[in-house]
Amino acid sequence: MLAPRDGITAARLRAPGGSATHAQRDDPVPASVGEWLAEVVLPRTLGREQAFGAIPIGPAYFTGPGELTDQEGRRVALEDPLIPGGFYVFHKPVLPERRVPFEVRIVHEDADLLVVDKPHFLASTPNGLFVRECVVTRLRVERGEDDLVAIHRLDRVTAGLLALSRRPSTRGAYQRMFQERGMRKTYRALALLPDGWREGDPLPLGAERGEEVVYRSRLVKRDGQRQVEEVPGPDNAVTGIRLLRTFAHAGRRVAEFRLAPYTGKTHQLRVHMNALGLPLMGDPVYPVDTDPDPYDFSHELQLLAAELAFRDPFTGAERRFASGLALDAARA
Repeated sequence: MLAPRDGITAARLRAPGGSATHAQRDDPVPASVGEWLAEVVLPRTLGREQAFGAIPIGPAYFTGPGELTDQEGRRVALEDPLIPGGFYVFHKPVLPERRVPFEVRIVHEDADLLVVDKPHFLASTPNGLFVRECVVTRLRVERGEDDLVAIHRLDRVTAGLLALSRRPSTRGAYQRMFQERGMRKTYRALALLPDGWREGDPLPLGAERGEEVVYRSRLVKRDGQRQVEEVPGPDNAVTGIRLLRTFAHAGRRVAEFRLAPYTGKTHQLRVHMNALGLPLMGDPVYPVDTDPDPYDFSHELQLLAAELAFRDPFTGAERRFASGLALDAARA
């Protein structure tokens, strides 16, 4: 397997054709590896205009020493016949990116784990527009640690705690712990209260201050849509919601909540609060998708991954971490 380059993990893609493939089983099979890269991989990676116009990248990009291998790590030449259904490993071209002008803060580190405070607007892992400008790539480069891998997700527009694995030998245990809901996360969130709300009025979710209300629903993410929808059917998303305090801001009442995701659906906290009539301040997608500019840093979603707790799978010790960041209604 190729080592990461500039903190970016090599891609492993399957060629079309072959009896073992599914989605690409009936796709035409280019004659050579170079033809496949030129006609299929580069256009899909960069877009046809970028691949063959805006930046000078062609199949020769992959011809450096050890830049293109099969799944066994053997060197592959562009003129080699393409093996139908075979796996190939290479570094994808990465387009230039504007820097996201916020820094990652280290909260804790030991031999196995790195826990950081991720700022708003910085992606956790390489994704879409942000390949270099994400927590994992930045820290791999800055610290010289190519083995860093995020153990869980944290949306780009959400700030707060993110845990990363430092060693492949112990990574699986921490990943399983998270997948089995052994890692407990709590968030802080700010939401505007309904117009005319006064201290002592009931909240839309029907809870007294300090009392947790559990909200359940079924969430569905449809292809091509940014918004996640609530739909009829068995519950698959569960959130604990607790009112902490209310305060005045710009002539309105704002409420701070403690949110506990008991399941891990995409946008779960944001969708549930919006469904209760309490959309989070600064949310560019709920209740209305404003198609936000990814480089507009002027409005922060008021959602913070504030606490992380789990029982260490190796020592059995209870571990807790707290974010050093804070929400700010004026930044919404």
